[in-house]
Amino acid sequence: MTNEPLASSAKWKVRLFTKWRMLLVLCLVGVVVLSAFHFGDHEIEVQVTSPTIEDMESTISATGTVVPLNDFAARATFAGIVDKIPVQLGQRVRPGEMLVQMRDQYAESRVANARAALVTAQLNDNNLRMNGSREDQIGVLSDVERAQIDQASAERTIAALKQLQQIGSASDAEISASAQRLQTANAAVEAATQRLHARYRPEDIKNSEAKIAADKASLVAEKVTYRNANITSPISGTVYLLPVKHYDFVQMGADLLHVADLKKLAVQANFFEPDINQLKIGETAKITWIGLPGHEWRGQIQSKPIAVTGEGVLRTGQCTVALKDDVDGLPVNTRVTVTVATQKHPHVLTLPREAVHKVGQSDFVYRVIGNRLKSVPIQIGLVSPMRVEIRKGLHPGDLIAVRGVGGKELKNNKPVKLESK
Repeated sequence: MTNEPLASSAKWKVRLFTKWRMLLVLCLVGVVVLSAFHFGDHEIEVQVTSPTIEDMESTISATGTVVPLNDFAARATFAGIVDKIPVQLGQRVRPGEMLVQMRDQYAESRVANARAALVTAQLNDNNLRMNGSREDQIGVLSDVERAQIDQASAERTIAALKQLQQIGSASDAEISASAQRLQTANAAVEAATQRLHARYRPEDIKNSEAKIAADKASLVAEKVTYRNANITSPISGTVYLLPVKHYDFVQMGADLLHVADLKKLAVQANFFEPDINQLKIGETAKITWIGLPGHEWRGQIQSKPIAVTGEGVLRTGQCTVALKDDVDGLPVNTRVTVTVATQKHPHVLTLPREAVHKVGQSDFVYRVIGNRLKSVPIQIGLVSPMRVEIRKGLHPGDLIAVRGVGGKELKNNKPVKLESK
């Protein structure tokens, strides 16, 4: 009776050990089966394509903003109230046409006062150079004639007295008085003649010239002030941006409106630094806009970047691309894509980029031969975002694996079947 529990316990332990051993064996067998299934040479399904002959381009792309080639931006030169806006958004305007009036009721009167001051200074300067005004000249001429008459009278008197002195009828005192009178008349004639021909000094002329220069500068300044308050268009064009309305208070420097010829647009495009060297002045560019799918505009590179901005791989340089086609339907300030073809190879063999693989510096594809993949080295040429030029290694009828269905990995000598459609 004493040994029965011990025997029973031993049997239970043996059975438990046997079960764990069998479970371990089953796990090992499962691992082996899964490994064989995973790493075995089983057949996979692949998508295939064949090389096609087409024209190939190597392109670079950039994003840019549509801007007018000739844009006039009216901005507030002082903080104030928008008093009048005689134009509307989309209106065509001519040079000199009033666009915006800021509130400055004294601007016109200040211009008139400055112009009047300049006219007065110029008139005074002319009088200085002519030795006085016409009225002054008449008065001086009268003074000269009167002095000459007195001089002639004094000369006749002293001549007569000298004759009378010879016969004893005139005294020395009378002769002396007559000579004094003649001397006074001569001095009066000399002074009147000098006033007639050289009334003003050179310093007076210089002061007059300085006054005219100051008044001209003042008039220019007042005209600028007037134009700042009464903004006119310097160009023919269309009002395409009008962010303000009547009686708005605006800060100095605020945009009031923009005028431009909307038939002449350009794109300011930002190219990445490695691509800048491939750009050429005069080269054709293609412009596309997400707002009008399927439509393209032609452009021409007008200027290359002369500086780059940014940091690391995001350094970019801005170039100007003038639009050559009809630009109807392309709004100003729109974000667009600019594509430039840097090289063109006509009638060449191409494949999708996804079908080409690379190891180190070597390129290869997986060609389907029979029911297996074969790694075939190739030589590539131009590369676009979607296609690759094949220079050597393939022919138009070759079947090339693009990808494994379901993300299956492509390997050399792998058995495959073509994707069922």
